[in-house]
Amino acid sequence: MAEKAWAGVFSEATDRRVEKFTESISFDRRLYAHDVRGSIAHAQMLAKVGLITPEECQQIVQTLEDIRQEIEHDRFPFDISLEDVHMHIERALIDRLGDVGRKLHTARSRNDQVSTDLRMWCRDSIDQLDRRLADLQRAFVDRAQSDRDVIMPGYTHLRRAQPVLAAHYWLAYCEKFQRDRERLADCRRRVNVLPLGTAALAGTSLPIDRELVREALGFDDCMANSLDASSDRDFVVEFTFAMTQIALHLSGWAEEWILWSTTEFGFLQLPQAFCTGSSIMPQKINPDVLELIRGKTARVVGDLQTLLVLLKGLPLAYNRDLQEDKPPVFDAFDTVDASLELAAPLVAGAQLDRQAIAARLDRGHLDATALMEHLIRRGMPQRTAHGVVGRLVAEALQRNVSLADLTLDEMRAIEPTLDESVYDVLGPEKAIAALTSHASSAPQEVDRQIRRWQARLNQPVAAPA
Repeated sequence: MAEKAWAGVFSEATDRRVEKFTESISFDRRLYAHDVRGSIAHAQMLAKVGLITPEECQQIVQTLEDIRQEIEHDRFPFDISLEDVHMHIERALIDRLGDVGRKLHTARSRNDQVSTDLRMWCRDSIDQLDRRLADLQRAFVDRAQSDRDVIMPGYTHLRRAQPVLAAHYWLAYCEKFQRDRERLADCRRRVNVLPLGTAALAGTSLPIDRELVREALGFDDCMANSLDASSDRDFVVEFTFAMTQIALHLSGWAEEWILWSTTEFGFLQLPQAFCTGSSIMPQKINPDVLELIRGKTARVVGDLQTLLVLLKGLPLAYNRDLQEDKPPVFDAFDTVDASLELAAPLVAGAQLDRQAIAARLDRGHLDATALMEHLIRRGMPQRTAHGVVGRLVAEALQRNVSLADLTLDEMRAIEPTLDESVYDVLGPEKAIAALTSHASSAPQEVDRQIRRWQARLNQPVAAPA
């Protein structure tokens, strides 16, 4: 019973099956560096308020650093009987320092300790994902610059709709991933609040200084209610939601590029280093990375669902259910991080098939809306113009030609007021050139947006608190 830090009141040893069932060291060992960092800050605070001596603090800090190095280099033994990473580190400290090591847990519970460690891990993970997202945005902006002269069909309902610049497509994803970065930054503010010092649930009668720990660990504030501090996992759910939204954006992009790289679309050639082949069909170059990015999104959505159900109906203060918060948030992070790591070089390495796109760009009457707006500018009511162009498209479909291939006489048979000016907006290039609105696919507007994103992404990122 001596190996259990909580075993004083117990007269029976823990059943081995219970140890196996209740352990978390198999997944929470990844918090070791954060646990050591938090413990060092706690020890230094204990020394400053006089609960341990400076010499004892120095011994604890040095030994914790030694333990961290051993774990980092796979020289540290793990045993499920010690339950979690926190007890492993504390037991190693006690084994090496005796009573000095036993003083570290003064004025601290595993409840506030694990919440602190997890918040520090979430904070670092948010910063990691933000860097990944910025790399992906840069890849899209670089593509926008190099592909700025390519006109592509834009789609609604997976049907050809209007011509857009390829750069406009790429910048659309920059906007999506920027919202993801903003969600992460907003989440980080609520992550970065210190629970350490609230102890198990009611606080402590010992003369601690939470502000010292807060400053040492780089938290923005201290949690204001000890009951809330030990039970709050809002930050885990919020972080996982933010990751789920990233995964959804990646999945939509992956789906689009899977379609575009098919023979049927023929718009895009994927880098072969990010594809795999078939064991039976020699000609296959399969978009497996994109398919897995799309497929792994289901895991992240499931992780979020797991957390929501886990927390439903839990009473205040700590409950052991909360041990199960880590596998889903760790899994969501690992999945999204790995997807983002591959996404940026995949974007950079793909190539648009410009000839294939241009050869079929006149299909689908992409300039119909431009013609309608031309008629509106000439004074025709929108609904009337819509009907006129619809009949013109029907005529072009009947003749199997583009709108620009209809003669003026053929057009006037449908709408007598038309004149030669209709040809000023017909054809994908002219339809693009006619655009003028802010945020549109107008060439001058896209150029402005490219410059805006280049300037934005080249700015140095401020170091997080």
